[in-house]
Amino acid sequence: MSTLPFTVPAPASARTRGAQALAIVVGSVALLMLGLQPLLLGALLEAGHVTLEGVGLVAMGEIVALGLGVLIGDLVLPVRSLRAITVVAAVAAAALNLVTMRVVGDLALGLVRAGAGIAEGLMVWSTTAVIVRAAVPERLAGLFFVVQTLAQSMLGLALAHLVIPTAGWPGGFAVLAGLCGLAALLALAFARPLGPLTPTVSQVGIGMTWTRPRVGTLLVVFLQLATLGALWAYAEPLGTRAGFSPLAVQTLIAAGLGMQVVGGSVGTWLVRRLPVRPVLLGCAVVLGLSALGIARTEQGGATAFAALCGLFTFTWLFMLPFQMALAFRVDGSGRVASLVPAAQLFGSAFGPLMASLVVTGDEVAPVPFVAAGFAALAILALPLTRSPVRHTTD
Repeated sequence: MSTLPFTVPAPASARTRGAQALAIVVGSVALLMLGLQPLLLGALLEAGHVTLEGVGLVAMGEIVALGLGVLIGDLVLPVRSLRAITVVAAVAAAALNLVTMRVVGDLALGLVRAGAGIAEGLMVWSTTAVIVRAAVPERLAGLFFVVQTLAQSMLGLALAHLVIPTAGWPGGFAVLAGLCGLAALLALAFARPLGPLTPTVSQVGIGMTWTRPRVGTLLVVFLQLATLGALWAYAEPLGTRAGFSPLAVQTLIAAGLGMQVVGGSVGTWLVRRLPVRPVLLGCAVVLGLSALGIARTEQGGATAFAALCGLFTFTWLFMLPFQMALAFRVDGSGRVASLVPAAQLFGSAFGPLMASLVVTGDEVAPVPFVAAGFAALAILALPLTRSPVRHTTD
């Protein structure tokens, strides 16, 4: 029986809920910067602290570092030291957010934000370690996806309308630093060691073998998030191409966050009611067709663009709980599920990178085809997640 990370002697269910609430708070704080990158990095660009060419590299570097942080935690660090690791990571993230306020230049900012990404990744790892030990991990993961999106949306609004107009862009990083410090204090007060993951009966003695279904699951997750990242990174110029004004596109992108929350809530509710692989197949098809539809929206196609963006963003968070459910289907011990956030982050960074290769000047028309290509690859990869049929003879 594993030790649950809460301090106050209480019924097991209360201690479990407390551990899960703490984990969701820590993980949501860790991922705030991902949702705020367009706002804060755009402000740094306007202030002349980073070049136009450097913005993309700084953003991608932090996302990749976040994924590496998750991997480092899963492959190297012991869960019995969860509290100490979470506290140190949150303090480091807070410190690096403060350092960001003092540095100038692409290289310096890139290194500082990459360091912050590693720290944030370790915080996400601590969250995932709690999620994969939950009684219904898919639903807890879905709740986490919804809460983090709401947190990003609400803080983005607060920064845009309250903090940045009065304290400038440094105020945004100061707020992030304060929230990371709060997460460190909460972890110091309440986090406790976790027990090792317990394999299912069928897995006893097998260990963590990299079978085709397990690798295939992480590949599907990677490709689906690459689909999302490739298209959404260029949502603003694609919307302008469809006939929206810059302000209208920004409003549409903000509305997309609301659709993500709706999709994540519905996915969390249905994850135990619908078959996992057919749903993920359907999601990949919807994402691919949405991208192809967006490719056909030119001047005068604003209504179609808005509708397709709504469908695209709804599917985005709707499918994430099913990705976690698939990870548990191929590995009931939770080890593959603990690597799902890293696969999601690497996919989110790889998609925009590949899309950037087909962009020439202000021409973004080929981008949706890159996203559709990733969706097609995800469809082709889904059969890899099934265990091969074994034929036995008497």
